[in-house]
Amino acid sequence: MRRRDFIPLVGGAAAWPLAARAQQPAMPVIGFLGASTRSSWAAWTAAFVQGLHELGWIEGHTVKIEYRWAEGQTEKYAEIATEFARLKVNVILTVGTAVLAAQQAAPNIPIVFAVSIEPVASGMVASLAHPGGNATGFSVQSVDLAGKRVEILRELLPDLRQLTVIADAGYSGSVLETEEVQSSARKLGIAVDVPAIRRAQDIGHAFEVLKSETQALYVCAGALINANHGRINTLALGARLPTMHAMRDFVGAGGLLSYGPNQTDLFRRSAKYVDNILKGAKPADLPVEQPTKFELVIDMTTAKALRLKVSESFLLRADEVIE
Repeated sequence: MRRRDFIPLVGGAAAWPLAARAQQPAMPVIGFLGASTRSSWAAWTAAFVQGLHELGWIEGHTVKIEYRWAEGQTEKYAEIATEFARLKVNVILTVGTAVLAAQQAAPNIPIVFAVSIEPVASGMVASLAHPGGNATGFSVQSVDLAGKRVEILRELLPDLRQLTVIADAGYSGSVLETEEVQSSARKLGIAVDVPAIRRAQDIGHAFEVLKSETQALYVCAGALINANHGRINTLALGARLPTMHAMRDFVGAGGLLSYGPNQTDLFRRSAKYVDNILKGAKPADLPVEQPTKFELVIDMTTAKALRLKVSESFLLRADEVIE
């Protein structure tokens, strides 16, 4: 081979890897919008990442995740979604409380909600079977389960006559759930008090003005309430009041009961929606799923601190008893 032929050949061979690298598609980016705090979402975040791993996505290697935390401040949702739009993320993973704001701020970005209370009633999707927009995910049926939670409280507390609902008055899902609690309680002869809570500062005040007749607390899930669940449980324990939660994650440290789907599992399963979207599927064509298994969890440490007598039959019904 003549030298003048050899030199271009070598140069071309050296350039091939560089050209190949230049043509490789950019690593997809997931915008992870946490409605509460990093610490309160730790288990859910880990479950989502694990779900991605099971589907072949490795954080930092085959997919990038941009984490942002609203810390229970709903006004941050639009700000974070706008940032995601600027970053041109491929999909946003969040929960129902943030979806509407994200849809307005980033209408062209697919959205997956790992948890939502009333996605149809709130306007996030057109229907469960045919979402029709840029969002899909899981509906946890919290409103439908409200009556069952009230019944469980009455079973544990046969003399229950006065119940207080701790909920974010500014969140439509909690408003609907509160109405269902009131309706179900009325049928059982239970009076319901609903203090106005719109900011974190209102939570302490709500406990200060609790009616003396209050015998238990029904705690509605929502970004504001979730971000302050530890404080709520501590205040409830100090007031010697049993609490009913929608999430197993909020039982313990003063929380007594929960009844609902396993939300950690829903975050893991939401990775499949993200996987489908990253592979070209559209949220409008992916039906919203509903959980089929619901768990009753009771913390006996809290029950003992409240000096509650829990029947053996009730414990046998529980899916998990925390000792």
